[in-house]
Amino acid sequence: MEQRTPASELHDRMERFRARMDADSPSWEFAAIFGRVNQFYLTGTMQDSVLLIPRAGEAVLWVRRSYERALDESHFPDIRPMKSFRDAAAGMGALPGTVHVETEVVPLALLERFRKHFPSREVKPLDAQAAAVRARKSAYELALMERAGRIHRHVLEDRVPAMLREGMSEAELGGEVYALLVREGHHGIARFGMFGTEMVLGQLGFGESSIYPTSFDGPGGSRGMAPGAPVLGSRDRTLKTGDLVFLDCACGVQGYHTDKTMTYIFRGSLPDKAVEAHCRCVEVQDRTAAMLRPGFRPSEIYAAILDGLEPAFLENFMGYGDRRVQFLGHGVGLQVDEAPVIAKGFDEPLEERMVLALEPKKGVRGVGMVGVENTFVVTPGGGRCITGTNPGLIPVE
Repeated sequence: MEQRTPASELHDRMERFRARMDADSPSWEFAAIFGRVNQFYLTGTMQDSVLLIPRAGEAVLWVRRSYERALDESHFPDIRPMKSFRDAAAGMGALPGTVHVETEVVPLALLERFRKHFPSREVKPLDAQAAAVRARKSAYELALMERAGRIHRHVLEDRVPAMLREGMSEAELGGEVYALLVREGHHGIARFGMFGTEMVLGQLGFGESSIYPTSFDGPGGSRGMAPGAPVLGSRDRTLKTGDLVFLDCACGVQGYHTDKTMTYIFRGSLPDKAVEAHCRCVEVQDRTAAMLRPGFRPSEIYAAILDGLEPAFLENFMGYGDRRVQFLGHGVGLQVDEAPVIAKGFDEPLEERMVLALEPKKGVRGVGMVGVENTFVVTPGGGRCITGTNPGLIPVE
């Protein structure tokens, strides 16, 4: 059932955002939130609008369309209609000298239209601050993600094996899995923050399709429909005996995602080297999950895990050939690719109730991408998995 984000939740998020801005940018004057994900996080609605947050005043959500819908679905205390940014500027009073915006999100043309009516001297980013605030989930958010995780586990572990049949195409499998996820409660989108990323479901492939090059910053691969639409799966590659089936997809409830990868062996067996590599990836996941505790630094976790892996295993680990990614896991929430990341350079300690997907994987020539991915909540006792514990390589007869 759809539900509105509680007013108390919105209030807490705004207070934490302001506190983070105070800590990171003590002289900040004014924030303008254009991105719909951050707008939803702070107001509970996604509209053609701008959320204006003056440091010395109350925030206002100015909505071009749909004002009526925003009022219907949001508990945000101050929602006003506008025809253009001119209306917002007139309603906000004194204009700032510096404005902080989502520089990873806002197109230059939109920013210039905004600055025509908000002629600030300087524009600064707030992307990192917003990401840091969103990284730590509330009990309300965790409940939604746990619902997504239950759907995810059920579909990928219990239902997909019976869907696999000789001669079906990757595209057929992708369409059927997507339809089933939606019937089970998935919100119907896999939302990413990475620029230019378009996905219907995720990445899937039979055999070596799962190590085919893509522009996506992840270890797996996928041929997709066509060069102009490299998504879902190939219409031409069909399932045959002995294939490895690789399925990496998101599932979400009311905007909040989980991320999971499951692998299957269709009517046959894989070479011992592939099975051994897969089992090692599962071990890496479990060792990494044990370190998802408050106070542990993602960069230190990354270094500790990689330092424990021998050179032979590191070949084609987290990718294939020269297409290896430099992380072991990533934050998940309103977007599938959130902070923090288990990688070099992420030195801010983990906090309880952060949520991360761990995805150790390894490409195997002639076979495809083996490995695993599950979504974990940071707890004092280590990562708590919310997407199931099946180790993968599920045999399908």
